[in-house]
Amino acid sequence: MASVSAHLGGLRARGERALVLFVTAGDQPLAQLPELIGALEEGGADLIEIGIPFSDPFGEGVTIQASSQRSLENGTTVRGVLAALKRARPMVPLVTMGYVNPVMRFGFAEYASALAEAGVGGSIIQDLVPDEADEWCSAADANGLETVFLAAPTSTASRIDEVCRRSTGFVYAVSRTGVTGAGQEAPPEVAELVGKLQQKTKLPICVGFGISKPEHVRMVCSVADGAVVGSSLVELLHQRWDGGRGTAVVIEYLRGLKAATYG
Repeated sequence: MASVSAHLGGLRARGERALVLFVTAGDQPLAQLPELIGALEEGGADLIEIGIPFSDPFGEGVTIQASSQRSLENGTTVRGVLAALKRARPMVPLVTMGYVNPVMRFGFAEYASALAEAGVGGSIIQDLVPDEADEWCSAADANGLETVFLAAPTSTASRIDEVCRRSTGFVYAVSRTGVTGAGQEAPPEVAELVGKLQQKTKLPICVGFGISKPEHVRMVCSVADGAVVGSSLVELLHQRWDGGRGTAVVIEYLRGLKAATYG
């Protein structure tokens, strides 16, 4: 399978934009994670973020916080998630997304090795800032993993420089105000942030936060290389997955989002 950056870069070279999907591992039965990944791919996913549940996911909204809590109550562990991913046969790259505390308990080198063994292509550690990430980046590089760091409209120029310098998979642009307006163009703060990042890196740039409808995807993809859909998908899965019986509903929703990446 192509690396995260190569896969997204290939889409960009063809004039396409990426649909990036986030799910919380273990919110649905962990044994069904391979089946769930298959459904996301059928719906049009170009990249899938596998959320590692954490007891204090302070960087998330209430929907993903609730899904993380449900997952932990289901008994989900990091090793359990990785074991489930080993059973998956994804056609698109997988990226784990979580927090640094569980990684430190695991050990940076051990965690990177376990991700690679599970078939993961990269990782996002939300609360690990790039200028403090030497150990993680070294471990990731040694295991063929790509790293993704986050930038927001409030990020300083020096932080944007570091995010672009240390990222190797793509750059995650966080629109903290969301993109839920009624306009036809990406919100000014999103367009401005993407523009700043494009001046500093040739990596693909994907925008997340508040994206739930085709029109949101269309707006974001007018300025960036991809749109990240998280909370709305997590809630839909919570309400309709039903052990896989709601697969068709999920796929239909995702196909509408994917169609919007074409403009």
